[in-house]
Amino acid sequence: MTDTPFRIDVAEAEQLIRNAMPEFGSCTVPLAESTGQVLAEPVIAERDQPPFDRATMDGIAVTAAALADGRREFQCTGTQAAGAPQLELGSADDCMEVMTGAVMPAGTDTVIPVERINKTGDSCVIESDYAAAPRQFVHPRASDHRQGDTLLEPGFVIGAPEMAILTAAGQATIEISRWPAIAIISTGDELVDVGETIATQQIRSSNDRAIEAALQLAGCRTTKRSRLPDDADQLREGIAKLHEEAGVLILSGGVSMGKYDYLPGVLEQLGVRLVFHKILQRPGLPMWFGVSAVGKPVFALPGNPVSTLVCLTRYVIPAISAALGRCNEEQDMELAEAIDFQPDLCWFLPVATDKQAGIVHPRPTNTSGDFIGLRGTTGVIELPRGRTHFAAGERFRYWPWRA
Repeated sequence: MTDTPFRIDVAEAEQLIRNAMPEFGSCTVPLAESTGQVLAEPVIAERDQPPFDRATMDGIAVTAAALADGRREFQCTGTQAAGAPQLELGSADDCMEVMTGAVMPAGTDTVIPVERINKTGDSCVIESDYAAAPRQFVHPRASDHRQGDTLLEPGFVIGAPEMAILTAAGQATIEISRWPAIAIISTGDELVDVGETIATQQIRSSNDRAIEAALQLAGCRTTKRSRLPDDADQLREGIAKLHEEAGVLILSGGVSMGKYDYLPGVLEQLGVRLVFHKILQRPGLPMWFGVSAVGKPVFALPGNPVSTLVCLTRYVIPAISAALGRCNEEQDMELAEAIDFQPDLCWFLPVATDKQAGIVHPRPTNTSGDFIGLRGTTGVIELPRGRTHFAAGERFRYWPWRA
């Protein structure tokens, strides 16, 4: 670690943020409200899966012993439907019709597909050229897992597979990590929201909505957007109020060295302890991070849109996700084309992913204000300091826009 919180390396910034993050706790919600959230409890199997020997093919259920004795014709004595109570085969000379997903009738252990039998009345004859293997098309009881097995560990994000597992485990409610309420604050006299009249010298306030969208895609449901002018008193009053309401503050703009960049001074006046200011990277060098007197993280991101999204994607969302206990795996991607970068800074290069080839194509923007240039990109790759040439075929850490 350096002795000063100014102009630090990317890895140091990441570690300082992680070390400063609080715990946000957990809550129990109905299963239907858990999609996209981080699991906070282990999920235990309530019973064997499958809970019975299960037919995986429509056809007839017979005994392998009868087949081994050379029997090819069986008398059908009933139909075992999916969801119906288990029936019992009366004799090895008999068979039962069985539907996909049904419990295997007692006394049977093999399924002959319906396409390979000729049925006349109750008589079922197996085609002469069909050779059946014992226990074919039977999904054995407990072959997936046994009652009491751990199916999911805390840290999983609940998607479609996890939802299926939770449902199979009989979980009507589930404990998830609690997202903090997040205040998103855009600063600047030039910002105008959609639906409002805009003057020639003004711009639309896009950063706050982009931040909110990224947080929502990551699973956050408790965000509040605000815009504050370039006025120290109004910034101090507005931030103080939002600090009381939220668990995390994310600000955009006002953290550089300009005449109207009041945020560092205002945050200091509000008792927010500076952890670091400025990271040796492009875009996003002016990023500011601190912790309030009551332990709430305060992220002050540069105002240029590309810088905002890079810092949000690289630091803010990963840090909150880690605090929630989310299982995050590092991703590396292969660079499709060689590219050069002269400044002694870490370069977060926008890229478009070719999923089929498993590579990323560079899509550099004109400037850090060129958010239109991000159209069609999937994220950024992290090209480290200390180098000027990055060759095609090399692999680098990849940060997708969508967590």
